[in-house]
Amino acid sequence: QVQLVESGGGLVQAGGSLRLSCAASGSAGSIRSMGWYRQAPGKQRELVADITSDGRTDYADFVKGRFTISRDNAENTVFLQMNSLKPEDTAIYYCKVVVIVFITSYPRDYWGRGTQVTVSS
Repeated sequence: QVQLVESGGGLVQAGGSLRLSCAASGSAGSIRSMGWYRQAPGKQRELVADITSDGRTDYADFVKGRFTISRDNAENTVFLQMNSLKPEDTAIYYCKVVVIVFITSYPRDYWGRGTQVTVSS
């Protein structure tokens, strides 16, 4: 199994910054990618950004230029630096890790419990 521990959410004013982190532990397999999704009330969960083990990144259009994803492979930790936050960024942010399971060689998704980000206007 893989356990994910997220931290860094909170309340911030519009224009402010927050930094989320997600640490993965466990020995189910090798990590292929780590990323962040978010879900606002009444909306579907959506990709914010992700990063592969070799450093390739993908961002949703609505965060390009404002958010930066990075990872520490040695610590199995992914970070999301969020700048110029807007009220519409308010959501629960979830960490997702894709692991190539040793036993099956198939990918499996693991999700964190989420951390609340609230941006006031």
